[in-house]
Amino acid sequence: MTTPALSFVIPLYGSAETIGAVVNTIESLIIQGGHEIILVNDGSGDNTGAVCRALVKNARVPITLVEHARNYGEHNAVLTGWRHARGAHVVNLDDDGQNPPAEAVRLWQHAKETGLEVVFGHYAEKQHSTWRNFGSWFTNRMTDWALDKPAGFYLSSFRCVSAFVAKEVAAHTGPYPYIDGLILQVTQRIGSIEVRHEARQAGASGYTLRRLVRLWLSAWVNFSVLPLRVATLLGLAMAFAGLVAFGWVVYWWATNQGPPSGFGLVLSALLLFSGTQLVLLGLIGEYIGRMFLTVNQRPQAIVREVVRGG
Repeated sequence: MTTPALSFVIPLYGSAETIGAVVNTIESLIIQGGHEIILVNDGSGDNTGAVCRALVKNARVPITLVEHARNYGEHNAVLTGWRHARGAHVVNLDDDGQNPPAEAVRLWQHAKETGLEVVFGHYAEKQHSTWRNFGSWFTNRMTDWALDKPAGFYLSSFRCVSAFVAKEVAAHTGPYPYIDGLILQVTQRIGSIEVRHEARQAGASGYTLRRLVRLWLSAWVNFSVLPLRVATLLGLAMAFAGLVAFGWVVYWWATNQGPPSGFGLVLSALLLFSGTQLVLLGLIGEYIGRMFLTVNQRPQAIVREVVRGG
C-alpha cells in the first residue's frame, strides 16, 4: 500500500448528524499524492457507528473506521487515529463541520512550504459558546507557564503534524494524554496560521465543564511540576502570614489592646488555613492518583474493531 500525502483523522462522539457532510467534503478534495480518512468512533451512544459503516462501504478514497470499546475522550481518540494513519502528514479536525477541510489543506500546504513539523490553526473569530471560548482562552494562558511553548502561542485541536511527530506522540501510553503537551516534548518546529471557524452544523458540543476541567488537569499535572512549586510557595506564604498574625496578637496582649474576644478571629484563621491545606493535599493526591493509574497500566483506549474501505 502506497503512503498517502495526507491523512485526515476525525474523532467522533455523537456525530451521526454531521459526519456524513464532513466525509463527503474531504472525499471531493484534490490532494497531490492522495489522501485517506481515519474515523475513530469514541463510544458514541447514537447511530454514529452505523452511519460510518455506510460511509466506509461507499467511500471514494481509502477510509478506516476504528471503533473504541467505550468513550475514552477526544485526546485518546486522536492518538488512536494517529496510530492507524499512514500519511506523510496527519491533520485532525472536529466531527461537527466547524473545521473546514479546505482549511486543513491550507495547514498541510503551509507545513510543506515552511518545513514545520506542526502547524496549528488559530481563529480570527470562534463560533463556540461564550463559556467554551473562555475555557480555551484560560487553558492557553495557563499553559504559557505550565508548558514549554512560546508565550501567547495559541494551541488548538485543529492541527497538522508530520508523520514523525504523530508516531512519537502516539507512542505515549499513559491514561491521561494531553496532545499539545506531548507535541511540545517532541519538537519545537511549530507554527500557526489563521483559519476560518464555521458554525456547528448540528447538535451540541460534547465538551462540558467537567471535561474541560479534566483537560486542564491533564495539561498542568501531567507535564509540569509547577503546580507543586506553587503549592510550596503558597504554603510558605500562609505560614509567614500566620507568623505575622501571631506576633500581632502577642503585641496586643502585651499592650492590653485588641478585641475582647478572639473567637471570630481564631475561627476565620482556622477555616482559611484548613481550606488551604485541603486544597494542597488534593493537588498532591491528584499527582499520586495519576501515577497509580499509570503504574497499574490503565488502558488509554481499547479498540473493539477496525473496518477499512475505499
